[in-house]
Amino acid sequence: MANTAQQNTEEFYFSDNTKGHPKQLALLFMTEMWERFSFYGMRALLILYMVSQLQYSDEKGNLVYGSYQALVYTMPLFGGLIADKIFGFRRSVVLGGLLMAIGHLILAIPEEHTFYIGLGFLISGNGFFKPNISSMVGRLYRPGDSRRDAGFSIFYLGINVGAFMGGLACGYLGQKVNWHYGFGLAGIFMVLGLVIFIIGQKSLGHIGIAPPAETIKNYKQKQIGVVVLGFLQVPIFVLLLLNYKLMGYLLLPFCILAIIWVLIIALKQDKVARQKMLTAMVLIFFSTFFWAFYEQGGGSLNLFADRNVDMLGMSSAAINNSINPFYILLLTFPMAWLWVTLSKKNMNPSTPAKFGIAFILLGIGYYVFVSGGFFSNEGMVNLGFFAGGYMLITIGELFISPIGLSMITKLSPEKYTGMMMGFWFLASAMGQYLAGIIGSLMAVPSEGGNKIFTSIDTLGIYSSVFTKITIASIIVAIILFAFTPLLKRWMHDVK
Repeated sequence: MANTAQQNTEEFYFSDNTKGHPKQLALLFMTEMWERFSFYGMRALLILYMVSQLQYSDEKGNLVYGSYQALVYTMPLFGGLIADKIFGFRRSVVLGGLLMAIGHLILAIPEEHTFYIGLGFLISGNGFFKPNISSMVGRLYRPGDSRRDAGFSIFYLGINVGAFMGGLACGYLGQKVNWHYGFGLAGIFMVLGLVIFIIGQKSLGHIGIAPPAETIKNYKQKQIGVVVLGFLQVPIFVLLLLNYKLMGYLLLPFCILAIIWVLIIALKQDKVARQKMLTAMVLIFFSTFFWAFYEQGGGSLNLFADRNVDMLGMSSAAINNSINPFYILLLTFPMAWLWVTLSKKNMNPSTPAKFGIAFILLGIGYYVFVSGGFFSNEGMVNLGFFAGGYMLITIGELFISPIGLSMITKLSPEKYTGMMMGFWFLASAMGQYLAGIIGSLMAVPSEGGNKIFTSIDTLGIYSSVFTKITIASIIVAIILFAFTPLLKRWMHDVK
């Protein structure tokens, strides 16, 4: 019993200065920053590369993109569970980083079949990497520590420093110089992030280490098995991407089974833990719709920027994929300060209320895009409207994404934190797939006799769907506000 107590105590690092943050946050910040450089740098090019270089239709490009993103965000459910039970957070981050580095470098090879193989490695690696580095951030803070939300906001800043630089560098290099140079640059910085983590991980102490060997039957075989699995599942992802229309038939039943599975676990907990987990599940469910609308950024908004926004001669891939993280760089520290300040004054909105506000801002942001069309010149929207809409969407993101990550670590029982973090990303996966479907509704006809290529025509297509997104976002916000009092009670002592 003494050994167990000691291990539980060492699961957390604390700073004696309650105004500061644990120094280990810097390591996780830097690791995530370079991983996000590579991920968003590649994402900046993905749909534009498919449409312009592989000659895919808008519909196919959006659906392949949505399927890829769905798989990227599905696999963390398994990666989190494997880390909890077998592999540990730290080994999972290293394995995931290695697989993603391989994937980015394969994308640099100018062949269509290597394009899908590279995406397969990225999907596999992200499943191990994404939930477990976030879970380690949560372990840096004592339960109930008011700095946790601020810590996740700072961590989220690292994500967006990388996204901003990756979108600019890879987007410009890929679209203006050579597509595969852009993909290759993403791979180089993925390797850099992996090296930083490997060198600095000793500072984490007991945080994220694998479960003790004596607690796992056939320990070595299972450790090796996880590594082998990381490589063997790549061909499965390649086949799913090549047959992207199957994703809807597979993902929805899987999500339903996952909900039932997590619900069964929740019902086995005591009353307080059960209600906390149920609250997390409700908020995770609503987050699906946020990502379905928000994640047009990598799909239809990329094409919208390329076809209907006056970019003043700049790369549409670089601008579209850097403007959102640029705003986050400006707003993250003020928002982190705001949460701490409001908490001290007992005025901090509850997590459910923050989710509702996020949807309001998201809807207004999309309506700004629509409004830009009213003042367009021959179908070309002024960059100011595009930038203004993105600012509102970004503020909405800051009300839901870092808050959601923090919420998972606060409402989940410690032994199920990795699983619940994976469940959070599974909801994102469903949202990503829905985003692909929504994006396909904005497809510009390019096959057969009905071809539409003028900016005026494409603006009408985009504006129609953006208006529907605005209306849907406001409706979801109203529903969330209605449920907020109940969810606040179920959160008990969690703020």
